[in-house]
Amino acid sequence: MKQKKKSWRSTLLVVFLTILAVFFLAPVFLVLMNSFKGQFYISDAPFALPDANTFVGLKNYWNGIQKVGFFSAFGYSLFITVCSVAAIVLFCAMTAWYLVRVKTRMANGLYYLFVFSMVVPFQMVMFTMSKIANLLRLDHPVGIILLYLGFGSGLSVFLYSGFIKGIPLDVEEAATIDGCRPLQTFFLVVFPILKPTAITVAILNAMWIWNDYLLPYLVIGNRYRTIPIAVQYLQGGYGSRDMGALMATLILAIIPIVVFYLACQKYIIKGVMAGAVKG
Repeated sequence: MKQKKKSWRSTLLVVFLTILAVFFLAPVFLVLMNSFKGQFYISDAPFALPDANTFVGLKNYWNGIQKVGFFSAFGYSLFITVCSVAAIVLFCAMTAWYLVRVKTRMANGLYYLFVFSMVVPFQMVMFTMSKIANLLRLDHPVGIILLYLGFGSGLSVFLYSGFIKGIPLDVEEAATIDGCRPLQTFFLVVFPILKPTAITVAILNAMWIWNDYLLPYLVIGNRYRTIPIAVQYLQGGYGSRDMGALMATLILAIIPIVVFYLACQKYIIKGVMAGAVKG
């Protein structure tokens, strides 16, 4: 009786999750389908599959690449995302290790400041931040990396700290006895153990930074267009839009981050559970 009840619940859960997945994937499929249709047919029949009259092949993709300077925007997005994620993964791991192992009031206070930063809405500080970034000459692709490091450090330090608390201190003491200095202990002993959480931090921040529109728009603007900013410029005057090029460019924009996520997604649950439960 209990097995039948458990089987019924499992079946119901699978059905529910399948329906939920369809709802999440339907907009992506709709964009993909319309990216192969002529511009005017997208508005007239957005839910119809492409046919002999509406199918335009890769024309929309070529138009989108030309109109927005896709490869330039892709380069800026890739540079900012890779460098920002690398900085967050490394420096937040070092910060969390220090805050967990150094038992002082200052370290404890800093930890809670990092945690508190997660609940502060970006809209609350965005105008002050953009003004300070301009005064400090951070309004370029290298400068914005420092801003992403600041905004991404709250959640990252929280996840790292929870995982580090579960690492036996004896491991680090053994490395010290063997002659390792603090930096050697971190890079040779601690950081390799942090791999699941490091990959989780990298995935979460890469998805956020790659798709972020507001921060690059406020800080670097139109001079260094990232992909979200470039896509926005497909909207012309008086609300006119090249819907075909827009759909195609959106597909090109999401492909890299989807591939990255699928390649690393198995580490997300493991890293989040390790960082949140142990903390």
